[in-house]
Amino acid sequence: MRSRQRMFAAVMRLLLKCLRLGRRRRFRLVRQVEQLWHYGHLCLRSLLYNSFTNGDVVLDSLFEPVYWLVDHVTRWFGVVFVALVIGLTSSIVAIVYICLLPLILQTYTPAWICWHLTYGHWNLIMIVFHYYMAITTSPGHPPQAKNDLTGVSICRKCIAPKPARTHHCSICNRCVLKMDHHCPWLNNCVGHYNHRYFFSFCLFMTMGCIYCSISGWEMFRDAYAAIEKMKLLEKERLQVAANQTYYQTPPPTFSFRQRAFHKSVVYLWVLCSSVALALGALTLWHAALITRGETSIERHINRKERQRLQKKGKVFRNPYSYGSWDNWKVFLGVDVPRHWLTRVLLPSPHLPHGTGLSWDLPPCVTEQHAPLLAI
Repeated sequence: MRSRQRMFAAVMRLLLKCLRLGRRRRFRLVRQVEQLWHYGHLCLRSLLYNSFTNGDVVLDSLFEPVYWLVDHVTRWFGVVFVALVIGLTSSIVAIVYICLLPLILQTYTPAWICWHLTYGHWNLIMIVFHYYMAITTSPGHPPQAKNDLTGVSICRKCIAPKPARTHHCSICNRCVLKMDHHCPWLNNCVGHYNHRYFFSFCLFMTMGCIYCSISGWEMFRDAYAAIEKMKLLEKERLQVAANQTYYQTPPPTFSFRQRAFHKSVVYLWVLCSSVALALGALTLWHAALITRGETSIERHINRKERQRLQKKGKVFRNPYSYGSWDNWKVFLGVDVPRHWLTRVLLPSPHLPHGTGLSWDLPPCVTEQHAPLLAI
């Protein structure tokens, strides 16, 4: 207790001395504080200064905790997202087989029945095949040995050789060849060996959703009107029961099967239309990237490089672009005309051109486009 009193008395005496200081001493004290502040600020800047630091680097540093959280959430919930895709797709297929297919067989003409059966099953096979291949195929990873690779950089995170177009995935914690992005709906990275499977899945899933939305529009309108009628009749039935007028005939009730049928049709149309809009926009975005011979990551890199060279009066050209048509042929693996049928319109597990370690001119390219500058 006495020690606390002594400490308090000492603090009070020091405070009184500071208050009794003259104007010169107070000015000298303020000047010393300013000098200490400037010295500390100079030390901090000398430790943290970097000539390459800009607004993007500072923003990335501030958002680093958010990136860490997203990476870990995506890593752990990847299986949940895959199960969600399989569950939603299976529910749509079950509704089509149980509810819509018997109605199609009873009301449509033989020509329309053949069209729906042929196109629907072909589209379903293409969706299932490409999604299975996209989630099970490794995107490709560079070898750890440095002997087989020439002219490559070193990844700062995994301290391993990093060939051209290779980027480090913070979720998989590995470098990925020709990395496009990490897709949580696949629980896998989209890279050199499964990029075609990913895009084909998006394309055929969008086509299937558009097909279901257009084909089921009339059924959706009838089902929605029937559900509204159900609600109205249910309200009238409750009013009759509340009034207890036995001489009135209660409105007819709908069976569980009828309710389930109409609600299933509405669910199918709403889900397919929503997926068609969202996935269709993503598919168009990736189609534009493929046309330019870029990945999602290279899109940002090339844009910054193009802006930098434009200020110097120079022109940037993507060294991995062979022209719009040849870019699609390289991406889809079309070497001869029959491959448009066997490799594009039918399920095909063929490998892409090259190994992802070096980027030589593919044999399907008709004319070599020499880049002005390489990234």
